[in-house]
Amino acid sequence: MKRYAPIVVFTYIRPKHFFNLLNSLAQCEEAKFSNLIVFSDGAKDPQSTQETKAIEEVRDICLNERRFNSVQLIKQDTNQGLANSIIGGVTTVIEKYGSVIVLEDDLIVSPYFLKFMNEALEKYELDERVGQIGACNFFACGSNFPKAFFVPIPDCWGWATWKKNWNQLIKDPKLIFETLQQNKELSFKFNGYGSYDFISLLRSNTENKVDSWAILWHATCILNNWLTLYPNPSLTNHIESVDATHANFNIVPPLVSTPIDLQNTFIEEKKEVIEAMKLGYSGNGDYFGNLKNRISLWQHIANF
Repeated sequence: MKRYAPIVVFTYIRPKHFFNLLNSLAQCEEAKFSNLIVFSDGAKDPQSTQETKAIEEVRDICLNERRFNSVQLIKQDTNQGLANSIIGGVTTVIEKYGSVIVLEDDLIVSPYFLKFMNEALEKYELDERVGQIGACNFFACGSNFPKAFFVPIPDCWGWATWKKNWNQLIKDPKLIFETLQQNKELSFKFNGYGSYDFISLLRSNTENKVDSWAILWHATCILNNWLTLYPNPSLTNHIESVDATHANFNIVPPLVSTPIDLQNTFIEEKKEVIEAMKLGYSGNGDYFGNLKNRISLWQHIANF
């Protein structure tokens, strides 16, 4: 019997975005066999009518959803924040199911998103070299690159992993920072082979200036020498929102329009992909691995 990993969606105050995400997910053939688990965060200001109304709209959309095998809504009475929500929610679900597919409410997915995620979770489950399945390929799209490939940098815009990997999440940013300070080669890899200053984001975490789950997972993957599988082109788009708490910009590479066959995908780092990845994270590359002058998408996060 084929297994379908549960889909976990984290939401807050963007009912339109959440509705669009569910509509795109429902276009996946596997949706009707999949369990959807929605974590709805509570209000930062319970006295704000606008905020509480938006949260209720999100929850009403969830309660009226019928296109999945099952739908579970987990409502938070107080605001947990993104990092606490994701770490706690993923941990809860993965302990029960053994694997998980994770989305936030500002994403749009390809009709082949769930097929790719489930097949990859099954194919690489026992391979200790693979830490995560990614979805948002914004740096190596097109015919110059394999239909699927591996890089050492994990994805946070539509991803999947297994219990055995998530249980190794390193939650102490100070410990990570000290480890990287003692190993220049590891620090270079941590920074995407010098393409982006992830260490500054980690330092901000140690100083409690930011509260990022993604940098902790990034570090966990790097310190364990794990690779992340990516599709070509992308399986998700990140959609801009004026209501965004962390990322209010568009990342819209072309989406996968046909199924991806993983049969000839080998677990290795390819030079042309790594060079495109470095261009993408440095802000000097476009979606197709070509040189382009633009502000790094990660610089937006750093500025925030």
